[in-house]
Parts: sequence; structure tokens; C-alpha cells
Amino acid sequence: MGRSDELRLEQEVVDILYARLDELRAASRARLDAVRRSGPSGSPQNRSERDAFATLYEDRVAQLDAVEDRLAFGRLDLEDSTRRYVGRIGLTDAEHTSLLTDWRAPAAQAFYRATAAQPDGVVRRRHLVTHRREVTGIEDELLDLDAPADVAGSTLSGEGALLAAMAAGRTGRMGDIVATIQAEQDAIIRSPLGGALVVQGGPGTGKTAVALHRAAYLLYAHRRVLERSGVLLVGPSLSFLRYIDQVLPSLGETGVVSTTVSDLLPGLVADGEEDPRVAQVKGRAVMATAVRRAVRARERVPAQDVPFRLDGHDLVVRRRDVRDAIAKARRTHKPHNLARVTFVRDMLGRLVDQYAAQLGEPLVGEDRTIALEDLRSHHDVRVALNLAWLPITPERLVEDLYTKPHRLEEAAPELSPAERRLLERPKGSPWTAADVPLLDEAADLLGEDDQASRAEAAAQTAQRARDLEYARQVLESSGAGGGIVDADVLAERFAASGPRLTTAERAAQDRTWTYGHVVVDEAQELSAMAWRMLVRRCPTRSFTIVGDVAQTSSLAGARSWSGALDPVLRDGWRLAELTVNYRTPAAVADAAREAAVAAGLPVSPLTSAREVADSLRFVAVDDGVEGSGGPGAPVPGDVVLDAVRREVASARAAFVGGEAGRVAVVATTPALPAVRAALGLDAPGRRADPDAPVVVLDPVQVKGLEFDAVVLVEPADVAAGASGASDLYVAMTRPTQRLAVVHARPLPAGLGSR
Repeated sequence: MGRSDELRLEQEVVDILYARLDELRAASRARLDAVRRSGPSGSPQNRSERDAFATLYEDRVAQLDAVEDRLAFGRLDLEDSTRRYVGRIGLTDAEHTSLLTDWRAPAAQAFYRATAAQPDGVVRRRHLVTHRREVTGIEDELLDLDAPADVAGSTLSGEGALLAAMAAGRTGRMGDIVATIQAEQDAIIRSPLGGALVVQGGPGTGKTAVALHRAAYLLYAHRRVLERSGVLLVGPSLSFLRYIDQVLPSLGETGVVSTTVSDLLPGLVADGEEDPRVAQVKGRAVMATAVRRAVRARERVPAQDVPFRLDGHDLVVRRRDVRDAIAKARRTHKPHNLARVTFVRDMLGRLVDQYAAQLGEPLVGEDRTIALEDLRSHHDVRVALNLAWLPITPERLVEDLYTKPHRLEEAAPELSPAERRLLERPKGSPWTAADVPLLDEAADLLGEDDQASRAEAAAQTAQRARDLEYARQVLESSGAGGGIVDADVLAERFAASGPRLTTAERAAQDRTWTYGHVVVDEAQELSAMAWRMLVRRCPTRSFTIVGDVAQTSSLAGARSWSGALDPVLRDGWRLAELTVNYRTPAAVADAAREAAVAAGLPVSPLTSAREVADSLRFVAVDDGVEGSGGPGAPVPGDVVLDAVRREVASARAAFVGGEAGRVAVVATTPALPAVRAALGLDAPGRRADPDAPVVVLDPVQVKGLEFDAVVLVEPADVAAGASGASDLYVAMTRPTQRLAVVHARPLPAGLGSR
């Protein structure tokens, strides 16, 4: 059979799949429209039922819309002469016969792992290349050399789909790798849910893609466990999250909470900036002890007894009573603000007994209640009890550490005087990213007064049981189950009041929400305090942690995984490594590795998958012209900027029609304004436009991103910073096609011989 015939047959199959997708979309939209047309009428229970089904159908429509592109991308020809198509989601026909196998299903595993040595029952693996709904190409891998002639005569390639994907122009959004997952990546993606999996890999190994595909796989394979609690994805920056935000929807998942450490506390804005040395001190594990001591400092026995009068009787808030009440409250092991209820109740009881002794008769019933209220509202009593056990917010507690030196010295004697001075700042200063874990630590230790919520919780428990039974009846009578939703989930939607919220939306609004699984990207950047914050959000310690300790730029970040994770996960983590660099051309990867090794970084062993002609250029210029920046200046001179302009223009011209592809110019932070001005670019706001064809970023901003071409300005300046060796390694390994290094200063060690 000729190639044109093969393409025609595959097109017929793809047409059938898209027709079925369109049928399912139409059916889901029709059900959604019918629910919406019912209007806000009927009993509260009926309205809750309507809202629950509306959310169900909205989720289904969103899922079906998100898988439009490359719906099917693979085919397996099996030893029993059957064919199995693999795609983004599973599809069946009206008789429930399988048309398309979900890439996450066990039946699809062979598409990623079968080899000639271990074919796993596969004769041929076919990759389908599509553009919108049209099949534009096929690529076959023959795994059984004894296959029939018609199979053996097919085109053999094996890596073409992967290499074509890597050679394609970059856009402002990360694409999924579902059609080109490699065997070592697939093994990590399908690794068991339990425990913490650390994925260590150098630049270009697909760590982020693997983490996202693993999140989608776990939601598929463990949906009952994870759908109610949700999955949390933590990225290094908002621009990074925007870069990856289409990957999970394209894989059929829309319910993951994506955030940064800075945005984990609902309602808190942490947009302040500070010296990296300050962030380093705040990120140390000792700060957890400091916060705990600061909380304890709000539980103190007065220096002397406090006398007061009530209805003509002399009473005393005794030091020994306060000491005993504090001890009793602490034995509850409740957070500070919640344990205060026990403290106040005990102290008021002691004062009532003291008052009754003066009256010469016991106080019971209504008389005791009245006396308790009189004492509770007495000004001197309120002041004395507040001074002994002060209710306080996390913001006030942490700010006092920064604005009151005696508080910080009392709470953190382990810090040197110079380190404590680093933390000093004026009252009302904006919160920073490094403050957020401290505020979360304080919130965990302080808690909130839950008197008002306890009665409500009891009522909700009873209502929950009624909702669950009703949900089962609804599913049985409507026939709406079919695995899409179970009674527990539907009951939660019945119980919801106000606007309909998904699990992800509810989780994002609740600081105390605990997730079923947490994915952390660029994890090497997290401080010890940040790790404590994340572990609180996943009591089961089920994590996917991806990063590269050779790329750590934060002074508070990890230099080894054991050093970062042993204190919080102990022996509950395991390590997997990615060893193939798919992104970076071999010449660029080798140069970056040489510089990293020369700087003493713990570089992972890597094999580059691609050779790209003319992928590495070193452009040396003489910047000694009078009036230029000159050697050693923080801002590039005119000659360097001219060279940068030429390299950007050259890179753009190399793309198809001068339109496809993206270029990043990477320079130190002080140099960014001059570089942007030289290229005629406006200064960005808080984050750069990810869709711009040319962006100017510093090494921290470029972390986790990839571009067709990178122009690196003055690598010696980049390498001179506190985390300069790591920053240089990051900057050099962003391109998929070419790297141009523009410099007037001598190159760093490892690059100087080039």
C-alpha cells in the first residue's frame, strides 16, 4: 500500500473520531442548555441539583473543547492483528465500542515504552501528524522484524516525531509532549502516587512537561482520591504559570490549582522586593522556631498580681492562677487563638470562685452566668487577660519581628546581630515572597477563633449525610453517572451555596485546604520555610518535585535534594533522573556544561539528542570606545548594544518568513533598560509579554522558559553575581536552535578557550 493510500485511510479514521467528538460536544451542550433553561425555580434542593448538573456539563464541555488539537496522535498494530488508536482522551461509539484510547490508560502504555527488544505485543507503532483535523503525515516504527511484508515495507524512522516537535518554532505558551513522550519520561509519569517523587534533570530534559503530564495521569488513574481534594501546582513565577497554562487543559484536565509560593495565602499581596540576603535569612529553618517563640511570647504571666474591684468587692488576677491557666490551655495543643478560649474560660472560672468566696456563698445557675459576664466585660479583667494571652493576627506577629528589634532578638537569638539588622524594616512595608512562608507558619500556630463555626460544622455533618443519600437517588433516577461523577462529588455540589465553585476554586480560597497531591516545579529554588509551607498543604506527603540543583539561583534554595527534603520528608522521597537533553543543541549544551563544571556546579550527566548546524556563536567586540560603557561597567556600551541588535536581527531572519519563532535577550538586571532601549522595546510591567517575538529578561526571569534563539549579553557579568554560575548555566541552556554570546569582557572559566 502506498503512502497516499495510508494517509487516506488514516484520514478516514480521524474523521470518524472528530465526528464522535462533535456528537459528544453537542450532547453535553444540549444538556447544559436544558439545565440553564430550567431557571432559578423550585425548592432549594432542586436549585442545588440544577447547579450541580450545570457544573458537571460545563466541565465536560470544557474538556471536550480543550482536546480539539491533535485529538489522535498514535496507532498501535498488535500481534493479534488488532489496531489501537491513542489520543488525548478516550472515546467510544454509541455501542460503547472503543474508538480512541486515552494516553493515560494502561492499554496505551506500550505506545511509549515498547521497543524492538521488548515489543510488549506491538508489531508497529505509528505516529500521526495532523494539522487541525487533517492528517498531514505518518511515521512508523517497526518493532517486529518478522512482520508481514506490507508492515515491514513501511517507512521506518523512530525519532522523527520528537525531533520535528523540538525543531518547531516556539510560541508564548508551552506545548504538551503527549505525542512524543519517551520511555524514561513515561516511567516517571506513571510512577505510583504515594510518597514524594523527585525528578532531577538537567536543562532541556523535559522536567516541566513530565511534571504536568504526571499531574494529568494521576488525576486519571486516581480520580476518586484526587478529585475531591485536588492537585496543587506550584511554579516559580506568574509568567511561568502563564507559559504552561494550556498544557493541562490540552490533556483533558482543568481542575488543578496553579500558583506560586507568593500567592498561596488567599487575600495577601506579596509584591515587595528585597535584598537576596534578606530573603536568605527569612528562608532558614530557624525562622520556624523564631515564629513559634514569638507566639509563646504572647502567652506570659504578669510581673505582679493585678487588683480590681467588682460591685464593691476587691478581687485579684493572681500570677499563679494565670500560670496554671496558661499551662492548661497549652495542654489542649490547639493553636494560640483557639487555645485562648480555654485560658479565658479557666481564668474567669477562678475569678468567679474568688468572687463567690467574698460573698460567702456559692454561685450557681443564672447567678454564676451573670457573674461570669460581669467579669468578662470588666475593663481591668479584659486588659489583664489580653496582656497574659494576647489574640493576634499572623500579619501583626510577623511585622512585630521586623519592626521591634527586641522582639526579634527574643525570638531568634540564633541569628547574629548583623542578620537581625538585615530583617529590620519600617512598619507598613509591603510583604515580599520570602515573608509568605513565615506568615503561613504564624497562621498555622495562631489559628482562628472557631466558636462561631463549631455549631455550623455540626449542622453541616448532619446535612451532608442527607445530601449524600439524595445524590445517590438522583444519579440512579437520572442515569447521569457513567463514571463522570459519583454521589460524593454530586452531594458536595448540592451542598454548595452561593456561586458554583470547582474543587480548584474552593481550594484556592482556603488557606487550610489540604491537597491530594502537590507538583512543585523549579523546586531547587524553594527555601526551608517554603518547604514547610507546602508540606502543610499535603499531609499525605504525596509530591512530584522537579528541578535541577545545578540551576539554583536563590541564596535560600537547595544545594542538594537531601539537604532540602530530609528535614520535612525524612525518608519519604525517592529520586528519578532524566538523562537526555531534548531541547538544547549539542554544541550549546556542551559549552554550558563546561562552564558549569568549571564553576563547581553539581551538573547531572546528560546526552544531547540533537545536533544543529551553527547553533553556537561567540561575538567578541571591542568596547573600549570613549563614551561607551567600557570594561567593568554594569551597563553595556554602544558597541555591545550594536552587536546585540545585529544578532537579534540575524536570529529573526533565520526563522521562516521572519515571523515564526521567539528570541530572548538575556542580560543582568542593571543592563536590561539599556538593552530594551537599544532594541526599541518598551519596559514591561510586572511581567513580560510571553507572546512577544523578542523579549529582554534577566537570568531569573528566563528560568523554566525556552526560546528558539537566545542572545546572551556579557556572560562574565552574569557569572559575577552571588548565584552567577547557576544563572549563567540557566541562560545558556534556554535555546532550541541557536545561542549567540555577545561580549566585550573576557569570558568566564570554561568558556574562555572558545
